[in-house]
Amino acid sequence: MALEDICGFTDTPVHAKWFPTSLFEDSISSIHLTDNCTFGLRKPKKSEGNGGIPMDFFIPTLPNSASFNHRPLPSPPAKYSAMVRRPFPLSHGTTTLGFVFQGGVIAAADTRASAGGLVACPAVHKITPIHSHLVVTSSGSGADCMLWERILAREIRLYQLRHRRRLSICGTAKLLSFMLHPFKGTEVCVALTLCGWDKGVTAATNSGPKLIYVCSDGARLQGDVFSVGSGSPYAYGVLDRELRWCLSKEEAISLAREAVFRATHRDAYSGNNVDLFHITAQGWSRRAREDLKEEYYRDMKRREKVAEERKRLIK
Repeated sequence: MALEDICGFTDTPVHAKWFPTSLFEDSISSIHLTDNCTFGLRKPKKSEGNGGIPMDFFIPTLPNSASFNHRPLPSPPAKYSAMVRRPFPLSHGTTTLGFVFQGGVIAAADTRASAGGLVACPAVHKITPIHSHLVVTSSGSGADCMLWERILAREIRLYQLRHRRRLSICGTAKLLSFMLHPFKGTEVCVALTLCGWDKGVTAATNSGPKLIYVCSDGARLQGDVFSVGSGSPYAYGVLDRELRWCLSKEEAISLAREAVFRATHRDAYSGNNVDLFHITAQGWSRRAREDLKEEYYRDMKRREKVAEERKRLIK
């Protein structure tokens, strides 16, 4: 049971205005957003671009608490009212990718977290499972990505509890885009790639692999291959050359691993290890984390074999 249902918020006339029916999917169901970001420090805000949906927490009506409910909320100090800017620009870098093939969806990413010229952490997780058939690759600000992944997982779980079915991948991408759009033009830096498999529970959703890119300005793109981050140009070079629909599972895994390796070889902000997920109709499976130096040694052996074959042909 969701919090709004417990507090009786769904029975109020305000609920129908803020949360219209069929907001994210072509069905008679509705989604109730519970995300709020100001934590009651200001008066309730409404987003003009999102149908007047409030962006603050709701305080439920409590018995014998009229003075509490109508008490004015404290205003933040003046020195914190404006956004505090960093004293110096902080560069971000990463390499994440995802592509669709006949065996499902492959998601891969490196594990280096960088802060300018500093390697902040060599073993972060840039691929996050949301539920059994959906994982998300993240690039951008580490704190922002972690926050929005948790918000997305919460909203999908609440939707499942209310409607007793899981939100589709396309509906999930639309929900995430809807929530991120009010932050367009701010310093929020989030770029998530949704890699999943829809079971096609309703007539409006098609079953099969889905790959959708959503960024912090609300943009939402669906495709068969995406690579995001500072190392993405190098990863695209490998993917555009080798990617085919008829790849086997082993070939797809090897291609994703090589694409991340080539990107980390040229991009200073990516490196250390590679994480890889394979999503099918049965759910996602994760391969053991591999050190990229092992891929380097495998590449050296391949080059030695090619050189030996050329020598034999010359003789």
